[in-house]
Amino acid sequence: MTTSRQYNMTPQEEERLVDAEFQDVLNGYLNSNHRKKVEIIERAFRFAKEAHKGVRRRSGEPYILHPIAVAKIASQEIGLGSTSICAALLHDVVEDTEYTVEDIEQHFGKKIAQLVAGLTKISGGIFGDMASAQAENFRKLLLTMSEDIRVVLIKMADRLHNMRTLGSMAPAKQYKIAGETLYIYAPLAHRLGLFEIKTELKDLSFKYEHPGEYERISTLIKASEEKRSAVYNDFSQPIKEQLERMGLDFEAKARLKSVYSIWRKMETKHIPFDEVYDLYAMRIIFECENPADEKRICWNIYSAITDLYRLHPDRTRDWISNPKANGYQALHLTVMGPDGNWIEVQIRSRRMDEIAEKGFAAHWKYKIGESDEESELNAWLGTIKDILDDPNPNAIDFLDTLKLNLFASEIVVFTPKGELITLPNHSTVLDVAFNLHSEIGTHCIAGKVNHKLVPLSHRLNSGDQVEVLTSRSQTPKAEWVNFLATAKAKTRLRQALRKDRQPMIDKGRKVFDEFVKAHEITVNNQVLTKILGMFHVPNREELFFKLGNEDIDIDEYIGRSSERARRSFFSKLFRIGTGKKPVAVSDVVAVVVADKPKINPKETYILRYDDNVRNFVLADCCRPIPGDDVMGFINDEGNVEVHALTCPRAQVLKASYGPRIVSTAWAEVKTKFLADIRIEGIDRHGILQELAAMISNSLNFDIRRMNIEAENEVFHCDMSVLVEDTDVVTRLCENVKKIKGVRRADRVH
Repeated sequence: MTTSRQYNMTPQEEERLVDAEFQDVLNGYLNSNHRKKVEIIERAFRFAKEAHKGVRRRSGEPYILHPIAVAKIASQEIGLGSTSICAALLHDVVEDTEYTVEDIEQHFGKKIAQLVAGLTKISGGIFGDMASAQAENFRKLLLTMSEDIRVVLIKMADRLHNMRTLGSMAPAKQYKIAGETLYIYAPLAHRLGLFEIKTELKDLSFKYEHPGEYERISTLIKASEEKRSAVYNDFSQPIKEQLERMGLDFEAKARLKSVYSIWRKMETKHIPFDEVYDLYAMRIIFECENPADEKRICWNIYSAITDLYRLHPDRTRDWISNPKANGYQALHLTVMGPDGNWIEVQIRSRRMDEIAEKGFAAHWKYKIGESDEESELNAWLGTIKDILDDPNPNAIDFLDTLKLNLFASEIVVFTPKGELITLPNHSTVLDVAFNLHSEIGTHCIAGKVNHKLVPLSHRLNSGDQVEVLTSRSQTPKAEWVNFLATAKAKTRLRQALRKDRQPMIDKGRKVFDEFVKAHEITVNNQVLTKILGMFHVPNREELFFKLGNEDIDIDEYIGRSSERARRSFFSKLFRIGTGKKPVAVSDVVAVVVADKPKINPKETYILRYDDNVRNFVLADCCRPIPGDDVMGFINDEGNVEVHALTCPRAQVLKASYGPRIVSTAWAEVKTKFLADIRIEGIDRHGILQELAAMISNSLNFDIRRMNIEAENEVFHCDMSVLVEDTDVVTRLCENVKKIKGVRRADRVH
């Protein structure tokens, strides 16, 4: 449905539209293999329609169209049944109207009420006023999800529809929602096997964060379509003919790489669109009534393809014998096509394809019985519970830990008894120890991998056999966190360290309480942020530990500071640390930035830099320059901190501090910025002098740093130059590439 058609509709036309959209949901449900419970779905629709009566979305359309769209996605794109359709139709009723969860239970029963309660958004909670409500939302969502996975599946449908209709939102809101989606929802969709939804979420996030790049790559894909189709037909025709001779009932199609994944490849590999050779893969889906025959047929097809084309020996992936933790099964191989480029072929049965497209989670307990495959998903839900059981979560730590657990790349290792353990890539012996039990983890001293003694920091590979060695005298160490790749292990290590450190933390808390009481300071999140920054500690717990351990002393620090520093410290604390209630996020800007122009997060903030006076701060983590796609973050000092949209830190900020994100635009800036350039090529006598001369003399650039290494006829040059904007960097790189021997010249972000 489009958002533009709703603006000029009469009430009668709107009524017909709503009924038609609901009928579409109902028709899809009636064509599915679910038990037909039409009456309760119609009742839920009438209930939601009445509850949202007169309410409109930002686009102007009647609000009820949103829950209808969510129900349609849940039913037709994920494959859920009547209970989920009802919960989707009712998912905003408790939040946006006077109805309660109890009302839902009375009308529709306990199960639907439980799902609606899990989907209802909440704010504040254990993460406090400064932290994002989004982190707490996720905590509640996952708690409910561990009881019934349908909660998160409906939440995915809700987020997907919000992303599809994001165009009507203000730019700052678009950044926030797109950032959350890319940082949390897309990895979660991947982990649950919702591949189509994951791809669309990533593409839509990319579209709103980098509209120019999205449009450019989409145009390039369209322009190359005819040539691509011809190459695919030449490649696929012999395979189809061979499979037909084998008597197989199959479907073969080209699967095009998504716009986002093409852009990611261009960014990470520093290559132009023309050099992204794996734009598409071939997918073969065969019909097979007996699941016991699937593996044999997959390998028969593999054999037929390798008879026709040359196989890439290192790029065969057998996800049939060892399915991914999200239930994904397929056989992948890569062969050389007729145009000399490598092409991936994915071989699946119809059953495997159903799981891959709609998500393994949709086949969970409530739909079919427990099976060996499903035990992986249950184990993952158990891991999520471990993270949720952490009694002292910090909002950003929580989101980071959660995201760490939504790993996309996995390895499988074996215990000495041959039991399988699925772990994220880069996992260590210590990860295995904590995976087995907290006690084994805290007393781990080393490991044996394939019968060889290795340290607990040893990184594992798929297929390794791992034995954990322990000692009762071993105690957990804070530096172990650097050896860990799993969220479960990090959470359990933190809990073990906290237990050992608790006496010192309690002592430090007492010292802190006495200090703030003596100086009559009301502690809220702003006051605490200032003190944490002053002592360079990441959180309240670390501050208390250092105070209790006498590593730091607030009174001594204040005592040895200058009179001016003391006044500044106390004035800041008193200014934000007095009053009866903690300062809200929206008030922080006005309080901290007393003499600065007020920043309206709803409007685009213009970045100015004239005569050495600027109205923004450049983030050190990514150092953007004019021309980059950027966003603003209102920091604790009330300044607009500018991050590139590709910056990993920006992803965290968008997911965790939505109300402090502002959309930004560069004004005409009359100054120069530092840009880092990486140049690579074939070494020859005089090339480096030629390079430096061209940049500083012919092109008239100021070189601020230059580091050159040459080895085995190849050279690498890293330099920092002063430039006005990204266009200047592009011209510089293009000119440098004209020097004989230079193969690549790119800006390094």
